[in-house]
Amino acid sequence: MNEALLILSGTAALIGFGHTLCGPDHYLPFIVMGKARGWPLAKTLWITFLCGIGHVAGSVALGLLGATLGMALGKLELLEAWRGNLAAQALIIFGFTYFVWGIHRAIKNKPHVHSHVHEDNVVHAHKHSHTHGHAHPHGADKKTLTPWVLFTIFVLGPCEPLIPLIMYPAAEHSLAGMLLVAGVFAFATIGTMLTVVLVSAWGIRFVKLGPLERFAHALAGAAICFSGLAIQLLGL
Repeated sequence: MNEALLILSGTAALIGFGHTLCGPDHYLPFIVMGKARGWPLAKTLWITFLCGIGHVAGSVALGLLGATLGMALGKLELLEAWRGNLAAQALIIFGFTYFVWGIHRAIKNKPHVHSHVHEDNVVHAHKHSHTHGHAHPHGADKKTLTPWVLFTIFVLGPCEPLIPLIMYPAAEHSLAGMLLVAGVFAFATIGTMLTVVLVSAWGIRFVKLGPLERFAHALAGAAICFSGLAIQLLGL
């Protein structure tokens, strides 16, 4: 390994870490969806890992294709910017749709009072919720499309810093160098995603929302929508 490639690999690791940490879309959707849908921590991490693989693989494939076809860096960056806008808009739409569904579910699950008259004419009243205790039935989440929607969005979402990083070894006609830099970047990116999700998802399990518990899905949708808006408006 020559010195330039070694420096480039170290840069890839630092950029992968910083790029992921500064982009809430890399971890926030998994944290809030895991909390709202009651996913076990292992499932949340597995979905995060798969989405991370898809997120990096899309840009790696594009970079390799561009290097093979001799595409200019500017054209590849324009294509990545277009993919970024598409992914951000998909996050916004998905988050807003999930937010509306969550509000509908919360209203439907609004606690109300039932009164019962016993034989001794004693009136007993208790609060009741139609879906209370059934928010996360066993096996009910197996058929949900939510993980697949997230995976599709992350495949569309580009790793903008990766393309310039792998174009240098491409210019040197070093496929091994391209794969090395891409691998280091992927390891740093996915590793950071998993670490943030692990710590946050574990910590958020101890957070009790109380009366807001029935709004968990709506809050998750809002968080995802805002993360998409952050990408679109702030370029995170």
